[in-house]
Amino acid sequence: MTLRTPAHRADLRDALVATTLDLVRIPSVIGDEAAVCDHVEQRLLTRLPRDAVTRYSHSLIVTPGPRRPDRPTVGLVGHLDTVAPRQDTDVAVEGERILGCGVSDMKAGLAVMLELLERLDLERLGVNLTLVFYEREEGPYAENGLQPLLEQFPILRDIDLAFCLEPSDNRVQMGSMGCIHATLTFHGRRAHSARPWQGDNAIHKAGALLAELHGRERVPVHFDGLTFFEVMSVTMVQASGTRNVIPDHFAMNLNYRFAPGKSLEAAQADIEQVVAGRADITWTDLSPSGPVCAGNPLLRPLLERPGIVVESKQAWTDVARLGLFGIDAVNLGPGESAQAHQRNESCAVELIVQGYELFEAYLLAL
Repeated sequence: MTLRTPAHRADLRDALVATTLDLVRIPSVIGDEAAVCDHVEQRLLTRLPRDAVTRYSHSLIVTPGPRRPDRPTVGLVGHLDTVAPRQDTDVAVEGERILGCGVSDMKAGLAVMLELLERLDLERLGVNLTLVFYEREEGPYAENGLQPLLEQFPILRDIDLAFCLEPSDNRVQMGSMGCIHATLTFHGRRAHSARPWQGDNAIHKAGALLAELHGRERVPVHFDGLTFFEVMSVTMVQASGTRNVIPDHFAMNLNYRFAPGKSLEAAQADIEQVVAGRADITWTDLSPSGPVCAGNPLLRPLLERPGIVVESKQAWTDVARLGLFGIDAVNLGPGESAQAHQRNESCAVELIVQGYELFEAYLLAL
């Protein structure tokens, strides 16, 4: 890492805190990213010429500095949106933590991206640098804002290694779990709840499957030297009728997280085997798993750094989508994994500073 005096590190800390707070103070729940995109774009244009910043809807592609065709390209990728807050949360610094919706997932990562862009001497880099700030990551796979960028801007497909700055506690998290959402629908026969024998309770018909899912253990899958855990969970339910009516319809959302190396078709077959014909299945969201790219030569200098932790990504990220376009990618960001989507979300200031220093040292060493 670049050696800094305590005063210089304090200056870096203050800048990262200020940038993170600026981003977190702008609400950007998925579908409402215009204001935060405007803010980031205006800040970028204070440093870069207009032709280095491309806007598409509420996403930005940034290509700073000279583009040398004889050098590899590293990408830094971050989404602008957050999930909806569980309650009104003040944006604040409390002790050594920043509080606010989306601070870990993933505005701390966005702050690192912006500060790197403004502090690095781009002429010194041995690689081309491309940054992507994009919308609509926290929703359905088909509506994700990175997809049209990859389809319409060929320059992104020149990236040789991308970093998704998803919350990972500054650990290199390889791969991406695949993710399926399916609606399981049970059908019964309506009746008065005083005479249930005259009907067929659709909720009760789901009982055996719910009990099986409750007792189902996570399934470890070993892939490229890493362990991923496949899990199935019911996350939402919906029933027909009122409190004195035997329901004739009961639906529940089944979420299946599956390991790299398994296709969507094989994952769908897993669900079909578990359901075993007891409910109708409607596939509502299909996200493929993402590859592990530990052999990428651009990654080696990072993995060889003292103290670097390498582990599996026990979640879905756009590492998977980048992989579909032939782009190697890993997850590495300063946000705290355990804080993502939490009530009263927060992030340690020191992790943000360390995240900046980690990327700075890595990029300058290439």
